[in-house]
Amino acid sequence: MADDLVEDYVDHCRMHGASWTDIGAALGVSRQAAQQRFHAPHKRYNPDEHFTQELRLAMGHVKRAAVQHRNNYIGTEHLLFGLTAEDNSATRLLERAGADRARLHGAVAARLSLGASQAAERIAWTPYSRKAIAVAEDAAREAGSALIDCDHLLLGLAALGRGVAVGVLDEAGVDTDALRA
Repeated sequence: MADDLVEDYVDHCRMHGASWTDIGAALGVSRQAAQQRFHAPHKRYNPDEHFTQELRLAMGHVKRAAVQHRNNYIGTEHLLFGLTAEDNSATRLLERAGADRARLHGAVAARLSLGASQAAERIAWTPYSRKAIAVAEDAAREAGSALIDCDHLLLGLAALGRGVAVGVLDEAGVDTDALRA
């Protein structure tokens, strides 16, 4: 548990602009040691091999939202925006939990901030978004599916317990604990 907490701390610090030198100093190790320990290569997901057709469509909405808002990152808010853009397994799960898809989509759209410059062709995922997709992959595997679907990604976002997407879900009255159950 301690290792998970430290990893979350480092992810949070990196997401908010802390340097590897600052993180190393806080942990009592060198910059290089901190970077080697916590900057492991992240798994790359090939949409054709890892995602259902529904999730590939949602990911199109995710990338368009980042580009239109001139964001050079894909955060949890972009993921929730893409998941709520049209009917899919995530929106059906949300509706069973009492949420209105259109209102939720509008609420998350209002939280998307406008960046200062054009987004690059290749947009980086935030640590929270990477963690959500990793949890989604685990949820798919537990469900006996070889592919990650929209509902798995929604569960991955809910499992984080923090981030813009969780904040929007909480404000909309979605009980993320019940969603995970």
